[in-house]
Amino acid sequence: MGVAGSAPGFSIAVAIAGLLAAAGKVSPNALLLFALPMLGIAVAYKGLTAKMVNAGAAYEWTKSVFGGFFGYFSGWALLIAAMVFMVTGSVPLGTATIDLFDPNLASNVFLTTGIGAVWFIAIGIVLITGIELTSKIQVVMSSIELGLLAIISIAAFVHSGTHGAVTSFSASWFSFDYPPGTFASSALIVVFLYWGWDVTSNLSEETKGHPPNAAGQGGFLSIFITIASFVAFTVAALMMFTLADASGFSDNLIYHVAIAAGLGKFGAYSAILVLILSSVATLETTMLQFSRTLFAMGRDRALPGYFGQVHEKTITPVRTMYLLLAVGLVMIFASSFASSVAKILSDSVAAIAVQVCYYYGLAGLVCAWVYRKSSPGNFVQYVIIPAASALILFVLGIYAFFQFDEPTKIIGLGGLLIGIVFYRPSGWGKKLGNILAED
Repeated sequence: MGVAGSAPGFSIAVAIAGLLAAAGKVSPNALLLFALPMLGIAVAYKGLTAKMVNAGAAYEWTKSVFGGFFGYFSGWALLIAAMVFMVTGSVPLGTATIDLFDPNLASNVFLTTGIGAVWFIAIGIVLITGIELTSKIQVVMSSIELGLLAIISIAAFVHSGTHGAVTSFSASWFSFDYPPGTFASSALIVVFLYWGWDVTSNLSEETKGHPPNAAGQGGFLSIFITIASFVAFTVAALMMFTLADASGFSDNLIYHVAIAAGLGKFGAYSAILVLILSSVATLETTMLQFSRTLFAMGRDRALPGYFGQVHEKTITPVRTMYLLLAVGLVMIFASSFASSVAKILSDSVAAIAVQVCYYYGLAGLVCAWVYRKSSPGNFVQYVIIPAASALILFVLGIYAFFQFDEPTKIIGLGGLLIGIVFYRPSGWGKKLGNILAED
């Protein structure tokens, strides 16, 4: 689930081109550099999951340490990021489906969003049936996705070595020579690329038959798989294409790499299949995060208690899924009026990254506070590293926000401010221990 959440196939296909456009030839550096705060927050999640198993994860942890206000808006930030991603994830899924039949129609925004909406509903129905079926399907899909990514990336390097690369490999790709004014925007794209592994902690209450803290450990380890995938394809793209060409492949970078590597129809269909599988996976895990966080907030009465109940048969919070499907479909329909698919993706990526910086950063500070009196070894691991990572994300989010255009600012900040309408200060009277005891 951690790998599915970060969705290496989806991220490579639709977002690495944006990173190449922003960071240029130092994109590999950006992927490694900004993976560090992600790993620091993953350490925080691992430490907090070990102490507090809860479907609300960051929301519940923040509430229990810093109080209801910050806890509420930590959960709200995740809910907004997930809702925006319903569009970000559904549109490429519609595009990939069209590519199987007639690629010339892929630029039709209304058609791509319509097909994406059908996929969105289908995934929601699977999730409503229960987590056991969902997880089994996910294991198969992620295994196929990673296998095909490995084949295509290896073929790309072999082809570059035997037929010659357009651009020779250079150690300077890992340097800090960023184009002026691109550091923050590059950072936000990378934050978006890695986001999603934390779904494992949202599923911690539903994890059984496992070693201690399997949910937290799973999220942490999954990041290393995505790092390897992102760096491999970014380096392959830099070797096989000019920078101008590679940064323009936002439709499906994997497809272009596969074709350039000489994989022919197998590569073409494999690239489309990877994008479909990964898009389904990341939509699935994002829906899981949304539904579990909303369930936890409903259970605590931070939001209407109607959402804090599970279905008797499926043991899943189906009421949260009904809301997600309804609002998600409205947002997908609204996005069909955008000027282009690329515009939808660029605006939503930046807006989501700001929300993620906020709630990830809070989780890092919570971990530092919880472990502040621990042994020297744990102090370094669970205090210094998470706190430093949190501060980095806060600074990046704040700085980048002021570089956004107006639509992105509205989505990024406006989404958080809307939460004030539903915030109920009187609902924070009970402590975490009492809530868990009653449930």
